[in-house]
Amino acid sequence: MDAFTTQQTIELVSRIGCKKSHMRLDKLWFNSFMAGPLLGFGCAVALSTETAPWYQENAPGLIRSIGALLFPIGLVMIVLSGADLFTSNIMFMTTAFLHRRISIVHLLINWAISFFGNMAGMLFFMAIITGYGGVFQMEPYKSETINFATMKAVDPQWHQIFLRGIGGKSSSFFQIHVKALQDELTSREIVSKIAAIWFPTATFVALGLDHVIANMYFIPIAIWNGAPVITVSFYIWKSLIPAFIGNIVGGGLFVGTVYWYLFLTGEGAVDVDFNIGSLETAMEAGGPMGRQKSQRNGQVVSANHVNDISESKEGDSSSEAISQLPNSGGYMASGIGRELSAEKYTKRKEQLIGEKTENV
Repeated sequence: MDAFTTQQTIELVSRIGCKKSHMRLDKLWFNSFMAGPLLGFGCAVALSTETAPWYQENAPGLIRSIGALLFPIGLVMIVLSGADLFTSNIMFMTTAFLHRRISIVHLLINWAISFFGNMAGMLFFMAIITGYGGVFQMEPYKSETINFATMKAVDPQWHQIFLRGIGGKSSSFFQIHVKALQDELTSREIVSKIAAIWFPTATFVALGLDHVIANMYFIPIAIWNGAPVITVSFYIWKSLIPAFIGNIVGGGLFVGTVYWYLFLTGEGAVDVDFNIGSLETAMEAGGPMGRQKSQRNGQVVSANHVNDISESKEGDSSSEAISQLPNSGGYMASGIGRELSAEKYTKRKEQLIGEKTENV
């Protein structure tokens, strides 16, 4: 299995958070803006699919699940294009902050720019592309946008939307949305990334949990189509604020903090090998407390030192099985692999400050 271990994945999450803190603010804004329309495509497709009056009356769970299976289109485009999504930045920046690689100022600046960038992009897509474009202007699509927004913002109580926001960003169980964003790092080729994103995302949508950026499409399109109860102020108070707080609690506390505690505290430096042709990259971790160990010729061999095993002698099949990874294609390191191997993303603030002081 050519995949990063969970500990390596959380280390990469921390490095990505550090990398995002070095991003130029204008580029962060436009990259966040682009995430809005990309996620908007998934929202629009889900709404269009759920516009099925017979199924809404006779099999509402089935049609919601079918729509949920199409929603991840937007997230796949975001991941493959590298756009910045606020809800994923909650996890990245929180982990990097707890790992002492960035400051609270870096975290808050990134959150603010990515949030309002996502909002601007999503509202642009909603108003210009699907609003003035008349995508949901005709019946029964128009009624479905209003009914869907009513179900998301009017029917539930404030605290219910808050709790659904936590569920929408929680990783208490691996099926919830953000774990998919970690899993897309775990895989190193496109098909596995898509599969790792698709089904956990579809799960949280099928359950009707709340995603603050996705709601920036679902609720405003209903306002655009003349929803009788929902106003801008109602949307901000009843949907945006509780979902926003819930997503931060879910992504920052139940994902970033928990996995930082399990895999990055008391563990020392975490090695991440981007050479996908080596055996070490395929070794599984033995949980938060250390790497897996195996026995060879009565000696314990740590997974950290697999590459140090001497070449097998001719005819020694047991040694060959340990030192070679079947079907590996030689040394291959992706661009993001080379980028995230840079020392400036693997060091903590104290180390960087100490080096600057020595240079002075």
